[in-house]
Amino acid sequence: MRSDFAAARELLECAQNRLYGADETSRRVNEALDALIEEIAIAEFRKAPLTVVPFPRARPPKHVR
Repeated sequence: MRSDFAAARELLECAQNRLYGADETSRRVNEALDALIEEIAIAEFRKAPLTVVPFPRARPPKHVR
């Protein structure tokens, strides 16, 4: 089962939006959330390895034969 990175990122962004205080704890937690959100975004948009599906070779066009 794959993780739902989009949902996790959305929840972290909501949590970050609620930490609007100017105190040291709010600032530090915001920085930590920034790092988490960035890591999740990287994982979310990382391309999965491609699977190459072999197709039977087509006959060449008649004018090439």
